Amino acid sequence: MFPAIRIGALERYRVRGSKAPRLAEIDPRDRQAFAAAREEVERATAVDIAEIDRLQEILYAQAQRALLIVFQGVDTSGKDGAIRHVFGPIDPLGVTAVSFKKPGEQELRHDFLWRVHHAVPAAGMIGIFNRSHYEDVLVPRVHGLLSAERIEARYAQINAFERYLAGNGVLSLKFLLHISRHEQTARLRQRLEDPSKRWKFSPADLAERKHWDGYMAAYQAVLDRCSEAAPWFVVPADRKWYRNAVVARIIRATLEGMELAYPPDPPGLDGIEVD
Repeated sequence: MFPAIRIGALERYRVRGSKAPRLAEIDPRDRQAFAAAREEVERATAVDIAEIDRLQEILYAQAQRALLIVFQGVDTSGKDGAIRHVFGPIDPLGVTAVSFKKPGEQELRHDFLWRVHHAVPAAGMIGIFNRSHYEDVLVPRVHGLLSAERIEARYAQINAFERYLAGNGVLSLKFLLHISRHEQTARLRQRLEDPSKRWKFSPADLAERKHWDGYMAAYQAVLDRCSEAAPWFVVPADRKWYRNAVVARIIRATLEGMELAYPPDPPGLDGIEVD
């Protein structure tokens, strides 16, 4: 059971069960959840990140539950940037991060959740997935690699997997970073024009871009079918600072909702003195 979290105006981005919002109706430049000026929002984000750091230490000390944070989105949607900005200041001893690429030969010889389960964070840890098991329903649907029946079965298997994790103390929090096609164009051009970002560019990005409508439909299906055991949040991501603010506030609120506490003092500490 995902904890009740208080996020106020950010509730507009939460997907609830089968009542998923239509992606086509969500403005990637929306910023209604934070009405203040950018500078003020960025200061508030810094406070949220500091609080995430404090709460992560208690999660680590308590060592009873884990938080799995999934980032999904089309190329250039800002997965790397959100992870770097929000988790850069966090104690690295309590955080794991995995970037899921195209499955290799060994991975393809196992069930599609095999490599994902290996990367689930242990108790006391925050785990970050840059892409995830959702790639195994998104890409096959867009490129026709599996039958509709097989993909439908995978939706059910993902829901069962996320329920299983929740039942074993691992909360899953999922962010879909939602950008416009116009913004993707600008970011791809920046990668080509900036020598420090050119390493990120791949001709495959342009090939996948041709399937924009297919990916939007595939993401819509994921929101519709896989919001049972773990919530999706559709984050407007054309503005990077706003994206970071939304992600940080939701993560902070989630940790607060876990009612974390330091473990009790071990017996025998009273009267002990350190020379």
